[in-house]
Amino acid sequence: MVAPYGVREFRISDYDAAHTLWEASEGIGLSAADSRENIQSFLKHNSGLSFVAQSEEGSLVGTVLASCDGRRGFLYHCAVDRASRRQGIGRELVKRSIAALAQRGMRKCHIFVIADNEEGKQFWRKIGWEERTTILVMSKDV
Repeated sequence: MVAPYGVREFRISDYDAAHTLWEASEGIGLSAADSRENIQSFLKHNSGLSFVAQSEEGSLVGTVLASCDGRRGFLYHCAVDRASRRQGIGRELVKRSIAALAQRGMRKCHIFVIADNEEGKQFWRKIGWEERTTILVMSKDV
C-alpha cells in the first residue's frame, strides 16, 4: 500500500462515504440491495472480509465488500476514488479481502463486472483475474 493511505475493516459508519464513492464510480451498479440496512446485514454476516482505504486526512478513498457462501468467495463494489487511482489502493483492498477469504477456507473467488466496464475489466485482468465467458449470470427478484 502506498502511503499516505491506510486500510481497515469496513464499518457501517463508513456507509455514507462509501455510497457516495459508489455513486461516483463508473461500473458500480447500485440497487435497493445497497441500502444502509442491507449493507449492515451484509457486514454482520461477513465480518472481517470487507475493507476501506482512508487518506491520511481520514477521507474514504476506496472500498471492497466481500462475502462467502461456504464454498467460494465473492467481491463487490471494489471502488477507488478517481483522484486516488493507480497507487495500489484497489490492489491492496482486494489482497486483504482475498487473504481473509482464504483464512475461511475459500479456494476461489468471483467478482461480477458490468460487461461494458472496460476500465474495470482492465484492472481485474492486470491483477491476475480471468474472464469466464462460459458462465451466464441469471437473476430473479425474491
